[in-house]
Amino acid sequence: MTAPDSSLPPIYDAAATEAAWYPRWTEHGVFTADPARATGPGGREPFVIVIPPPNVTAVLHMGHGLNNTVQDVLIRWRRMAGDEALWVPGTDHAGIATQNVVEKQLAAEGKSRFDLGREPFVQRVAEFVDKTGGEILNQLKSIGASADWTRTAYTFSPELSRAVRETFVRLYEDGLVYRGHRVIHWCPRCGTSLSDEEAEFTDTNGKLYHLRYPLADDPSQGITVATTRPETMLGDVAVAVNPDDERYQAMIGKEVILPLNGVRIPIVGDSYTDPTFGSGAVKITPAHDANDFEVAKRHSLAMPVVIDAEGIVREADGAAGRVPASLAGLDRFEARKAIVNLLDEAGALVKVEHHAHSVRHCYRCDTVVEPRLSDQWFVKMQPLADKALAVLRSGELRILPDRWEAVYVNWLEGIRDWNISRQIWWGHRVPVWYCTASCGHAQIVSRTDVTACPGCGGTVRQDNDVLDTWFSSWLWPFSTLGWPDKTPDLKAFYPGDLLVTAPEILFFWVARMVMSGCWFLDKAPFHTVYLHGTVRDMQHRKMSKSLGNGIDPLDVVKLYGADALRWTMVAGLGLGVDVMLDPTDLEKSFAPGRNFCTKLWNIGRFLLSRVGTDPVAPLSQLDRDQLAPADRWILERLDQAIADCDAALGPARPSTLAHWSDLERGRGLRLSEYAEAARRFVWNELADWYLESIKPRLAADGTADREVARAVLAHAFDGALRLLHPVVPFITEELWQKLPQTPPGAFLAQAAWPVAGGEYAGGGAAFDLVRESVQAIRQVRAEYNVSPGAWVDAVLVATNDAEALLGPQADTVGALARAKVRVGAVNPGGAAAQVLLSGGVELVVPLAGMIDLDKEKQRLDTEIVQLDKQLTALQGRLSNDGFVAKAPAAVVETERAKAADWSSRLAQLRDKRAALGA
Repeated sequence: MTAPDSSLPPIYDAAATEAAWYPRWTEHGVFTADPARATGPGGREPFVIVIPPPNVTAVLHMGHGLNNTVQDVLIRWRRMAGDEALWVPGTDHAGIATQNVVEKQLAAEGKSRFDLGREPFVQRVAEFVDKTGGEILNQLKSIGASADWTRTAYTFSPELSRAVRETFVRLYEDGLVYRGHRVIHWCPRCGTSLSDEEAEFTDTNGKLYHLRYPLADDPSQGITVATTRPETMLGDVAVAVNPDDERYQAMIGKEVILPLNGVRIPIVGDSYTDPTFGSGAVKITPAHDANDFEVAKRHSLAMPVVIDAEGIVREADGAAGRVPASLAGLDRFEARKAIVNLLDEAGALVKVEHHAHSVRHCYRCDTVVEPRLSDQWFVKMQPLADKALAVLRSGELRILPDRWEAVYVNWLEGIRDWNISRQIWWGHRVPVWYCTASCGHAQIVSRTDVTACPGCGGTVRQDNDVLDTWFSSWLWPFSTLGWPDKTPDLKAFYPGDLLVTAPEILFFWVARMVMSGCWFLDKAPFHTVYLHGTVRDMQHRKMSKSLGNGIDPLDVVKLYGADALRWTMVAGLGLGVDVMLDPTDLEKSFAPGRNFCTKLWNIGRFLLSRVGTDPVAPLSQLDRDQLAPADRWILERLDQAIADCDAALGPARPSTLAHWSDLERGRGLRLSEYAEAARRFVWNELADWYLESIKPRLAADGTADREVARAVLAHAFDGALRLLHPVVPFITEELWQKLPQTPPGAFLAQAAWPVAGGEYAGGGAAFDLVRESVQAIRQVRAEYNVSPGAWVDAVLVATNDAEALLGPQADTVGALARAKVRVGAVNPGGAAAQVLLSGGVELVVPLAGMIDLDKEKQRLDTEIVQLDKQLTALQGRLSNDGFVAKAPAAVVETERAKAADWSSRLAQLRDKRAALGA
């Protein structure tokens, strides 16, 4: 007899297993892609995912855990499926976020960046990044991320910085980059401008202030304006009314006086004004409101600045004589209070109303954004957006869940030019130089550093601004492959396949990557965008540091292992559905993953102890006539499990990028369904049925039947481990290595994805009847409260064909159901439980000697009388027209359902009673 495999400990040690396997995978280049294998004759199909690069200062949180687990499941799947799979890892230099971290460090030292100066400050940030940056990538390894670490990229590396400059210059040469003077979003805390997407709306319960501005030629009359920002009134240059508003038509062209500084401003007619909002008259402050800026341009009005870059009220550009001394130097919100008080004292405050509205906040520090007139660099977005819309509409790109496609389209159709310059020091500096002599070459845009003016040879200075962080990350799918050079990586791996990310950065990053890929390489960078849900607590709040409701994935890994974390994430991940976890109870949250890994380990340990270590015959070498019904059934179920997993994961790519005609819309990438299909096979079918049914065969030493059972069992478990590997890579690798057929030096991570052969379709019919018989006997035992250890008699009454199927399986049915089973053509009669099975087979379980018949008859008689009485009363109530008419419809429907249920139950009880005789 083959000695059992005793090398597996009784309890799975996740930490030891993970520590052993990850370095072996990386040392043997399991995750490394080779462009030569993807481009040569007969080469592999490339499959590419690029990681959403985390900030270089970031630490792992559950959002990263979810996002990277999903990516890893998909890349492992395609690697096993034979693709040349590339998962590109890397980090983002994160301009504002990283600069903020270092500035806080300086503040703790009593310094600011200005104390250091630009170059020393940038050097300090770079040193900080060298020491601590990228730690998150090491943390990702702890959850099993199988990225190609040899290609780790960084948005501020020399290679990617070259791509950034190339992009800026090309767009400038294409007429899409320009310097503009307009109102932008400004963060006084970070000291920089922000894009529309970086200035996030937050619902706020504010106030609407109604102010009276007296007419200059008749102060006894006036006009009332409504505003949420009275602190900006010092910069008002007009009052606008709708020219079609009859209330104010006679006032257009007149002037009013600003109450606190006496400045005279005109009343203008402009269709921008909504007559139904507030008083129908609005103050125009062009330097501090984007819409007012456009109104002022149409009417050639001045644009005085009364709030500076730090959010302080003062007389800045063009604002001489506008700010009273008592208000100068106040913070904008302090000034708001002071101005409201002064207006009230002057009788110019008409009323104050509560007003719910949305206020923009900085996406990094949550400071209220200040609209500010400024010179900035912009990208004209409409030409780029048109291409990004075209690839979606043509089917070259799809977004899952597809409800997000409408959001994508809506944003691109209403897109505004992108403010790409930032007034910070950490980042890619704008590649523009200015001649200090102000010669004809006043502005020089260059791919390389400029040291002298090409016109006069004089000195030059570089633009002080840096580029938006997203200006480098929107190039990520191709800059990481060597663009603008035509590298082997770029040829083999662009365009990619999938982007896995969260909906929050659909505009920040996803749409911009599509735009850049289409503009520079004439192809979308991926064909599918998979937007997964958000990790939330049990109160449906997004996990965040500020709320204190986060879960550290590394804590989960230490407690339960990486596979338990991964399984919990994937098993609970419906397409686009949020993942709910309880930060106050990790045991409860991650029990599904922990329990599954424990079960899988126990299955594997028991199974391997029965298979042993001796070689097993490949399935192809077995004589099919030697296969037992259980063998044929489990091989059929394995094929079905493979098919179910393939259907849930879906096609890896469209047959053509021109359309998706071969796909059902929304098909595939249903990871929770894939995980459940694999779990169901190994747990419910392989372990619960097949393994249990073949125990007698495995114990029959020296028999051919034993070797067949060993071979089928090893093959089925091998298939199960392959299906499960993308979700739980560590435990499956450990178990797979113990299978007797595993080649020395091979890795499950590189093994072939199983393929459903189909040759066993329909072959499991006999064992299906065995299972149905066992389940029916177990149900009878449960209904009659038979002791678990007691054996019962059972007769399977079958026709000739069914008798031929069941006859040889009687012992198997009996062993699984703890019953003495015989198969015959005649019902033995007498008091018995009877169940009709498939194919006309009838199960008869004699009750004499198994239960106290008289006592059971009395119990059933009593239950029948009671239920019949209750049902009669309920049916009487439902036949009462008054009850049906007056009771809520939901109540009536519930009562009708109850009546149907009770009727069915009463019929069952009567059948059971009849089976026991008089």
